[in-house]
Amino acid sequence: MKRFETYSLKPFNTFGIDATAHQFVILESAQEVELLDSLLPDREPMLVLGGGSNLLLTSDFKGTVVAPWFTGIEIIEDENEYVLVRVAAGEDWDSLVEWSCLRNLWGIENLSLIPGKVGACPIQNIGAYGVEVKDSIETVTYYHLDTKRFETITHNQCHFGYRTSIFKQELRNKIIVTSVVFRLSKLPTAVLHYANLQDLAGETPSPMTIRNVVIGIRESKLPDPKITGNAGSFFKNPVITEELFIKIKETYPEIPSYPSNEGTVKVPAGWLIEKGGWKGKSIGNAGVHAKQALVIVNHGGATGAEIIALAKEIQRSIYSQFGIELEMEVNAV
Repeated sequence: MKRFETYSLKPFNTFGIDATAHQFVILESAQEVELLDSLLPDREPMLVLGGGSNLLLTSDFKGTVVAPWFTGIEIIEDENEYVLVRVAAGEDWDSLVEWSCLRNLWGIENLSLIPGKVGACPIQNIGAYGVEVKDSIETVTYYHLDTKRFETITHNQCHFGYRTSIFKQELRNKIIVTSVVFRLSKLPTAVLHYANLQDLAGETPSPMTIRNVVIGIRESKLPDPKITGNAGSFFKNPVITEELFIKIKETYPEIPSYPSNEGTVKVPAGWLIEKGGWKGKSIGNAGVHAKQALVIVNHGGATGAEIIALAKEIQRSIYSQFGIELEMEVNAV
């Protein structure tokens, strides 16, 4: 365990926001989670930090930031058609995807190049190119800060939804994920119905082939956070009623849509924002990416308050134009 006071968080959030934490604690093993009580002042807030890739710091954090950065990948069950792999919370997500593709294991290849740590993936139920991580998660183990115990819950108990889970609802701010068990298939389970991946449909691609295509797509339209501060998709794709969708389609017949639950339609937030005239537009040091309207960027020196102000202007604009309320995917603290 490592502990620091009044510590800069700028290197640990992909927006590159210059903010500090009152206390910063790095956990180097799952067992060290049990030692947190002695380090957490009463009534002081706590923030669990993974890769900082879905985080917007709006001010200095007047509490303790806990970074469970312990690592490890272990195959715990190996059957004819699948393997179960236990992965520590601090493993880099994309490194795990590469690990699985190198072993010709299927399930998470479409989720290549998503920044962040493995411990954050079930919380957000990360997804991309027709795949959500929930489809590969077997169990999640966490330390409950109230009961002071390690607990393991199954896929069904995680209550996964679109970019949400029990960890963002009932267990919000109550747990620290320590490991995730993934079920990865040895049999081909390619998901190729999304955009550029359709070009592979006539082939028999390997997981690594799909990974490389996904990486190419993402690199062509998403900014590298090491160069331009951002947190990827800033807003969720809204799910609206069929009635509202039909009404919008009368004015915008080209509006794209994705399958959703009965009676609802999912529409791409990036398309809405672009139609609203925000693509490439900036306010102060915060702006909308010129190649992907779903991404808000820090052009340099932006504060969290500036980015929030821009996001709210976009939300107001889209509601006025389409009658749709955009919900932030990024966690503002």
